[in-house]
Amino acid sequence: MERILVVGATGAGKSTLARGVGERLKVPYHEMDALYFTGPDWAVNETLTDDVLRLTAEPRWIIDSIGSPEVRDLLWEKADTVLWLDYAKHVTMPRVLHRSLRRTVTRERIFGGNRETWAGWLSREHPAWWSWSQHAGRRREIERRTNDPRFAPLTTLRFAQPRETAAWLASLG
Repeated sequence: MERILVVGATGAGKSTLARGVGERLKVPYHEMDALYFTGPDWAVNETLTDDVLRLTAEPRWIIDSIGSPEVRDLLWEKADTVLWLDYAKHVTMPRVLHRSLRRTVTRERIFGGNRETWAGWLSREHPAWWSWSQHAGRRREIERRTNDPRFAPLTTLRFAQPRETAAWLASLG
């Protein structure tokens, strides 16, 4: 495991797992949302593809995302390992709701200095709505990619329960 993608639905714990694996294996961790959102009002990184090309040219990295459409194939072609958090909605939804509520209440600054707001909860782009509406589609997309002959060389570890993931992470030392 040198070039690792951590994939799954919003709220699955991709960032947490990526940080943990990165620390244990001494692999540099890169947060995709921080690469994607780079400024106020959720400004999108205009050099995302170049930035991802630069990061993935390195011999070792871990990224917490299936990848936004413009860099998705690039990430999957450069990776050697996929860690798939294939959790049910009843696992991911409480996580994303708790995280968003905490961020909203504390006014925590995230990606590009932005904040989740109470008004944002009404938007279809809010993480809670996004997680709910995209869960099945994201799962199908990851399933399709793991079965795609282009990505056959990838080692895919699929975790259906958080306890499986925790046991595997603990085994890394």
